[in-house]
Amino acid sequence: MNENLFASFIAPTILGLPAAVLIILFPPLLIPTSKYLINNRLITTQQWLIKLTSKQMMTMHNTKGRAWSLMLVSLIIFIATTNLLGLLPHSFTPTTQLSMNLAMAIPLWAGAVIMGFRSKIKNALAHFLPQGTPTPLIPMLVIIETISLLIQPMALAVRLTANITAGHLLMHLIGSATLAMSTINLPSTLIIFTILILLTILEIAVALIQAYVFTLLVSLYLHDNT
Repeated sequence: MNENLFASFIAPTILGLPAAVLIILFPPLLIPTSKYLINNRLITTQQWLIKLTSKQMMTMHNTKGRAWSLMLVSLIIFIATTNLLGLLPHSFTPTTQLSMNLAMAIPLWAGAVIMGFRSKIKNALAHFLPQGTPTPLIPMLVIIETISLLIQPMALAVRLTANITAGHLLMHLIGSATLAMSTINLPSTLIIFTILILLTILEIAVALIQAYVFTLLVSLYLHDNT
């Protein structure tokens, strides 16, 4: 049972070759585009959601920060579609892999921090030492602030990985319990199946919320450094 429980988190292969790259490239193909002057309802709704999301994330930014708007909107769409596709049966969710989430978090965090040191180095260095700090505590606070800065991309990646993985494990366990109870007690099976449906709805919300939280935190890191 332990092998089946974690089988969905193993990176798939095709003829011995990793298929994760093809899976990562698949979600952008699902986003509709229009070549006509008048869009249909689906594309109109999609454009409205993109404008609403970008407006919420970019309002607090200056001109330098708003240059990242396309990247942040692309990031939230990619994570959201990847998380949602991972809820389909017999599918693989790349965002359950810590390595992939780190590969997204570290370059974005590093780009924001480097931009901060290049554009306003005094303000960037001021974060390491709060104003009014007693002299004996200065070395300790500098070390603590440096560590807190360096663990930001790790916190981003671990948060996304843990939330998506926990939801998939819980769905797998409740689904297994539903199959096991179906031959024993029908009323209990119906109750567990109802819980499974409610959990699936919750996981859809979690998939979208985690994509928004990941992108919002990257946006906040960018705001602190621009």
